[in-house]
Amino acid sequence: MDAVRLIVTSRRALAAGGGVRELLTEVWQAQALAQAIGSRLAVAGPPELRGEALGLTELAGRGCGVLDTPELGPDELRAARLTELGEPRPVLMHLGGLLGEVGIALVGIACSADDEATYWQCMEAIDAADESRDRVLEMLRRLASHDESLPEREAG
Repeated sequence: MDAVRLIVTSRRALAAGGGVRELLTEVWQAQALAQAIGSRLAVAGPPELRGEALGLTELAGRGCGVLDTPELGPDELRAARLTELGEPRPVLMHLGGLLGEVGIALVGIACSADDEATYWQCMEAIDAADESRDRVLEMLRRLASHDESLPEREAG
């Protein structure tokens, strides 16, 4: 499945809400998807994005690592269904939106957490989601900068 469709599916699942456990599962799914997309971009994306994409992979992996790993069946892991990346710009735009929504969901969970462990888990996951989103925004800036420099090279 292509990246944008998977991101849209994740955004819908996150927006559908549910209990804390379901929301944390969706947050984990989103971070795993960001990790997979970052990995693909690091290996086969535009050269100007590869360093930031590698950073995204590491940060999103940290986002998964600070949360309890949900029990998912083989068909339930969205990141495993990623077959096509597509154009980087729309993928990154959608991924940035998803990561922003992940942060908002985590703030809500942290604010209503009944136990300290869940609170701190959320705080660390918020950090990872925020830093991941920063990497995505930097990649979008690099794409824009690269696009702006293309006409100059062609004219020169």
